[in-house]
Amino acid sequence: MLRTLLFVGWVVGYVAFLLSIRRMWTGKYIRNPVVRSLLVNMLSDLDTIDVTKWYRCNPDLLEESLRPLFIQNQLDADTRAFVEQSEEKSTYLFTQIYYSLVSTILSPLVSRTSINGFLGRGSMFVFSKNQFQQLLQIEPDWVADRLLDLGAGDGGVTKVMAPHFTEVYVTEVSLTMKRRLRKKKFKLLGIDAWQETGFKYDVISCLNLLDRCDDPLRLLKDIRQSLVPGTGRLIMAAVIPFQPWLEIGGRWERPREYIKIQGKTWEEQVNGLTNEVFRKVGFEVESFTRLPYLCEGDIARDYYLLDDAVFVLKSSDDQVAAP
Repeated sequence: MLRTLLFVGWVVGYVAFLLSIRRMWTGKYIRNPVVRSLLVNMLSDLDTIDVTKWYRCNPDLLEESLRPLFIQNQLDADTRAFVEQSEEKSTYLFTQIYYSLVSTILSPLVSRTSINGFLGRGSMFVFSKNQFQQLLQIEPDWVADRLLDLGAGDGGVTKVMAPHFTEVYVTEVSLTMKRRLRKKKFKLLGIDAWQETGFKYDVISCLNLLDRCDDPLRLLKDIRQSLVPGTGRLIMAAVIPFQPWLEIGGRWERPREYIKIQGKTWEEQVNGLTNEVFRKVGFEVESFTRLPYLCEGDIARDYYLLDDAVFVLKSSDDQVAAP
């Protein structure tokens, strides 16, 4: 009986704490005016914040060879819809309390990705269908044979690319996310088997995976060998600033092959990735853009946002034009 009362008391206290956190994140209880302004801007409606900064690039800070390759983007209907849906979901108070409670209990045992897969939440947004087509420089009716999406998560971003391919393959470590991918009818490959299928891929996507990989340079070399010669392309998204860490059983550890990228600004880090990583393993940049990497929020925030650099890369040996 005492244990039951203690557990109920703990749950009530936890819920009260979460509600207080939710109130604090509105900015009302933040005393520091600078912090308060930042938080209010972070959580405000899209029509009241400057979303152009999500896509802004200063070409003067890019190395000269990259300047003509940059594609300017802006907030579009699909991105707006994702943010507004995330804002709506964050208002489901009891659902968010349930998510937070389960996450707190499971986080010491399994990864955040697996928890999200179990709860059916945490969807990501990297690009819209129009932004994908513009980046790859393809028409809406363009179709190729095979797509491979490495670390596909719940398949939300895969679904954006899938209409352009006859066959769609995915890899994923998380067991709970694998189940979600199977439900979407994608062809699931082992994380060590995708490069041993006996066929090549027209496009391989590696979205926000390079900084969560134990052997990133080895991964890039394997990708290069697995692309269709001449026309194969790699779509690479990387969070800026580039900070490699591995999540293992709820803990964060430094990868075996650690890549440190020089530069403080988004543009300087793009230069560093191009010169210190891509060119070293035999890739050249064909086009790139700046996009917000968005994730569904929780009881504290309506949505989470990171800066992404999204590249289309081709083999340095390729002399063939883009598809």
